[in-house]
Amino acid sequence: MYRVMIAAALAGASAFANAQAYPTKPIRLVVPYPAGGGGDLLARPLAQSLTETLGQQVIVENRGGAGGNLGMELVAKSPPDGYTLALGLTAQYAVNPSLYPKLSYDPVKDFAPVSLLVRNPYVLSVHPTLPARSVMELIALAKARAGQLAFSSAGNGSGAHLCGEIMKTMAGIKIVHVPYKGAAPAMTDLIAGQVQFSFLSWRASGPHVKSGRLRALGVSTANRSPALPDLPAIAETLPGYDLPVWYGVAAPAGTPREIIARLNAEILRMLATPDFRQRMEVDAAEPIGGTPEQFGDYIRSEIVKYAKVVKESGAKID
Repeated sequence: MYRVMIAAALAGASAFANAQAYPTKPIRLVVPYPAGGGGDLLARPLAQSLTETLGQQVIVENRGGAGGNLGMELVAKSPPDGYTLALGLTAQYAVNPSLYPKLSYDPVKDFAPVSLLVRNPYVLSVHPTLPARSVMELIALAKARAGQLAFSSAGNGSGAHLCGEIMKTMAGIKIVHVPYKGAAPAMTDLIAGQVQFSFLSWRASGPHVKSGRLRALGVSTANRSPALPDLPAIAETLPGYDLPVWYGVAAPAGTPREIIARLNAEILRMLATPDFRQRMEVDAAEPIGGTPEQFGDYIRSEIVKYAKVVKESGAKID
């Protein structure tokens, strides 16, 4: 018994010593999508900031595939030493557990939450020829043309798909989902008028809204976006509607608390800087932050929320 207690004490002392010295080598920040996506918009400034404050290079590593599951599995199976981190999205932390029958990782059991980063809206965008200039008018039009209006998405189970399905359920309308292989072709066909509306990132849709090729009706967050204050929240018409995109950093489960605390402190410092906040405005992203415990609670609540959303949408991916 004493040997066990001594061994445990030595292990604890070793972990504390390692945390005190951390970091002593480069850190991998795994983004579970190919390069060039929305995750990179956040990963690059985060890696740069952590490199400067931690004194070790933080390297962004894009590991796309299987809806982000491959990258998350890589981090989940990495040593819990703070040298491999995940920058995941709503999909990996909250949606995929219900979307995939067999998930290669558990977002709660396999990860130690570090910090929620930012939250940004999908922008409900319609083709300018559609006679709807508000969410309420779009819903009325969908009721008048039951089953005739189509919305595009990046594929079954994507954020845009779920946004449309929940709108359909909450508004009591019949609309047609048209899945594409990615957000780019989904937006291209919307601009061409092949579909009538979609839910897009502001980074992608903003230039087309400003040029008049698309019309923005609302945002998918519970409240108006600080970056787009004149654009109503869909929730103003459909109370309770809240389907944002959010990003967060997590480490493998078992990573020493001291390391998690250090990473959290440095991330919160970055989120508060005017430069970072300005860079996030291109996607209407709102810095959030918070403690590791708060992020863990948020993940668990979002898993419950999206289990219901996915079930109502009928989406499944093998």
